[in-house]
Amino acid sequence: MQEVLFVCTGNFYRSRFAEALFNHEAARRGLFWRAASKGFRPHLAPALIARETLEAMRERCVPREMTRRAPARLEEEDLVLASQVVMLKRTEHLPMLAADFPRWPERVTWWEIHDIDVEPATVALPKLEEAVVGLLDLLESGHAIGARAAVACEF
Repeated sequence: MQEVLFVCTGNFYRSRFAEALFNHEAARRGLFWRAASKGFRPHLAPALIARETLEAMRERCVPREMTRRAPARLEEEDLVLASQVVMLKRTEHLPMLAADFPRWPERVTWWEIHDIDVEPATVALPKLEEAVVGLLDLLESGHAIGARAAVACEF
């Protein structure tokens, strides 16, 4: 089983939605891929999971068990073990990645999905859904988005 790693700051909003949606869709499509999510600073998360994430999952009939129970901190081992790593917003996460894991900035894929303080969930999560579905389509066709793909996001 190969793994896509979605990374954000708090690991309670965007990365958790990406993880849940990816896992639900990959299972539905019969793909031998799964997703995980981690955060640079999960201690900053104000909740176990964002209300907006849960609402978006319910709207799409994505079961709660498709994502972890609580936010978790990104470790270098997570980056090493993932087949693909996707960071959700370069301007937010590149400084954190460069500081915490200086060998990794050129080894991840960067998306530009705004955090909830910049763009409402009703706008950001559909954009994230489109990106996740696009990644699934690539993987289903036998392609990947670079040697490794990682998703990082801020909460």
